[in-house]
Amino acid sequence: MRAETSAGHGSAAVRKVLEAEVRAARARGSEEPVVVDVGGGSGVWAVPFAASGCRVTVVEPNLDALATLQRRAAEDGVSDRITVVADDSEALAQHVRPGSADLVLAHSLLEVVDDPRRTMAAIVEAVAGGGAVSVLVANRHAAVLHRALTGRLAEARELLSESGGVCGDTETVQRRYDADTLTELLVEADLSVEQVQGDGVVAEIVSPQGARTDTAAWERELAEFEALAGVTRPLRDIATRLHALARKPS
Repeated sequence: MRAETSAGHGSAAVRKVLEAEVRAARARGSEEPVVVDVGGGSGVWAVPFAASGCRVTVVEPNLDALATLQRRAAEDGVSDRITVVADDSEALAQHVRPGSADLVLAHSLLEVVDDPRRTMAAIVEAVAGGGAVSVLVANRHAAVLHRALTGRLAEARELLSESGGVCGDTETVQRRYDADTLTELLVEADLSVEQVQGDGVVAEIVSPQGARTDTAAWERELAEFEALAGVTRPLRDIATRLHALARKPS
């Protein structure tokens, strides 16, 4: 399964975790693992999951994004494996049978919904016992550091002091998380948090210029560094995004 790497869509480290989860679902007896991608956008995860043999439902209110998803699915020949739902996360229970999903994705979602706890409750209801939830969120410590390094110290201080990790009314997100607040949200939803890793520790601020190797080799080295840094504190805690995998009790 391959998913393109861009802001909010996940790295090779995230992909590795999700590939392992799909294998685990098959080991539990699900020949065609059921994946629900809430806020799945243009299908950067849905299409690869479908191509790997999963049955995927994408719940997404943006019609333009869904049009792109449907085009991608058609190009890859997996349209019959993807169910498209033009709705938002609050309507999840209307479209996904309770306890039917082996894996639910909530990537770049909890930052923008009105009520993250209600959204998580709906997601947990959709997951089968023993199934997993994959959450990818913006990291507030990374936002603080970025603003400080670019000289916007007043904004950095505000982001650091405000509990929601946002700055004023001009933000495109309603909140950001750190590892503790993300873990707390998942535990409150009665999930067992198995892993929290950083996604994008340095990947978005470095380039191969000056490297004494070819670009392909440098990218492999970067991926290896990111995989290690993403699970090493405090580097994990300043990554651009935080990725958590949490499990519903059987």
